[in-house]
Amino acid sequence: MEFHQLRYVCAIAETGSFSRAAERCEIAQPSLSQQVLKLEEDLGAKLFDRLGRSIRVTEAGRAFLPHARSILEQMETARSSVADKNTDVRGSVAVGVIPTIAPYLMPRYTADFARKYPDARLRIVEETTPILVESLRDLSIDLAILALPLRHKDLESFPIRTEPLFAALPKDHPRAAAESIPLKSLRGERFVMLRDGHCFRDLSIVTCTHARITPNIAFESDQFSSVLGMVAAGVGISLVPEMAVDRDAGCRYVRLSDTRASRTIVAAVLRGRSFNRVQRAFLSGIQKGAAKRVMPM
Repeated sequence: MEFHQLRYVCAIAETGSFSRAAERCEIAQPSLSQQVLKLEEDLGAKLFDRLGRSIRVTEAGRAFLPHARSILEQMETARSSVADKNTDVRGSVAVGVIPTIAPYLMPRYTADFARKYPDARLRIVEETTPILVESLRDLSIDLAILALPLRHKDLESFPIRTEPLFAALPKDHPRAAAESIPLKSLRGERFVMLRDGHCFRDLSIVTCTHARITPNIAFESDQFSSVLGMVAAGVGISLVPEMAVDRDAGCRYVRLSDTRASRTIVAAVLRGRSFNRVQRAFLSGIQKGAAKRVMPM
């Protein structure tokens, strides 16, 4: 028994004609007749008496029709329920963001999203990558804003933006006035960096390795603001992504000319996860909004 067969039977009973039922269901009459015959064979009873150009519902048909209509009504209710969920702008979305992105990217976009979807419930969680990955897996967040690389086969990523890396230098540094420099030109310098656990520290170490530099780390912190304060005080130099460039921190920022000196930001989701309209709107919107330049001038 197929749902479309139930629809054909109900249409025949309501129109009193195989031909008119076929027009209503937008199907060729021979195909409709064949499907009804197949249903009658499955049931072991005739639903209609064919009387020349007219039809009559049989006793078995009268017993069958209320159940067929009930099943079709339940199908329509289920379909409408799903459609309502997909278009519900009052849904919720929980977003995880790593600390080296959250203060720079999220405030402006969060405000824009709240204005566009005033009835949506938005929750932002700031944590390191390992914690956010587990939060995606246990469904406590819907998506996470992270930096590549991600080596998790159960996650799917959507690109948001790729940004260059800059050397943060004290104002009196010999290379402070340069427009761009290769990282190898800073070999022998003391570095100030984020602590272990931050993915940007890992990226900084990898970038130094590509430039054949083993950084002499003089200071570590959990905050870019503390790192930049130490740079301004002359404790050492650092690497920062474009969005973390702070013109008020008392540093000079020189773009690195190394081809690998960049960071790619993505939105990560659990592979196979379905989303409501609000969650899809957040993902689509942040992909478009984050492509704009966010470096303070």
